[in-house]
Amino acid sequence: MNDVRTVRAGRRTVELHRPQKVLFPGPDAKARGASKGSGSGLTKEDLFDYYRSVAPFMLPHLRDRPLMLERHPDGVDGPRFMQKDTPDHYPDWITRAEVAKQDGTVTHTVCDDTATLLFLADQACVTLHRWLSRTGRIDRPDRLVFDLDPAGDDFGTVRDAARLLGELLDQMNLPSALMTTGSRGLHVIVPLNGNHDFDDARAFAKDVADTLAEAHPEQLTTAPRKKDRGDRLYLDVQRNGYAQTAVAPFSVRATPGAPVAVPIAWEQLDDPAVNARSWTIDTAVEQARTEPWAGVLRSGRALGPARRKLRALRG
Repeated sequence: MNDVRTVRAGRRTVELHRPQKVLFPGPDAKARGASKGSGSGLTKEDLFDYYRSVAPFMLPHLRDRPLMLERHPDGVDGPRFMQKDTPDHYPDWITRAEVAKQDGTVTHTVCDDTATLLFLADQACVTLHRWLSRTGRIDRPDRLVFDLDPAGDDFGTVRDAARLLGELLDQMNLPSALMTTGSRGLHVIVPLNGNHDFDDARAFAKDVADTLAEAHPEQLTTAPRKKDRGDRLYLDVQRNGYAQTAVAPFSVRATPGAPVAVPIAWEQLDDPAVNARSWTIDTAVEQARTEPWAGVLRSGRALGPARRKLRALRG
């Protein structure tokens, strides 16, 4: 059996090593035809081929953004490596971004093209987590993320919270986009104009979350400690800090069945079949082709007008 597969991606040639290496153990692979009938689970080749097919839709959400890479070289049941610094052996054609951290710097990988995305798949990078700012203005986020994190696995609470948050954002004239996390919840994403620093953005997100939780105290909470939340859904805004990351759209999650974090349209919340793990590497590309965000994130907003509207709403 050939342990190396070579693929052309633009001007680059990328090698896939050990394509039959099982990353997602499971009995369903044979039935779905995974990797030429491996029969024992989803392989590195399955992951590689998925990222190759979704690249046109995924790359616009990755370009110019530092990444944290979640790698599973021995499969998702083995050790997990959260990789920030780019190893020296990575090809020199892969973009790097050196960013400041306490007492030094970190040289993050940046995924600007299909070849890089495929190289990362060959490195058993299952999930890509991205910064909310771009390399040119690293301290100025152009995305705001609300992570709707349920206490259990009841997606109904997530659905309700998303609608409440969407209505509040609408009242502030802020556009918003929905994404399943591939885990249990949803991300609600707001485009910013890049003129606010991380502290300002996170403070605004916290004010929004606090306002919503105060209006619906039986359903929602902003309590950072799990013991203080009870059965309420947690409105998490901590991803809006400097050097924090959020799972990138169309990323595979390292759980059984290879669910994918997928952009969805607000109308899809009305479908009772939709949940956080509705899409997998088998179906995510089909969802991507529907272009559920359709330009929602292109017009970044300033927070000043929204903040004034929020104050007025709070009275």
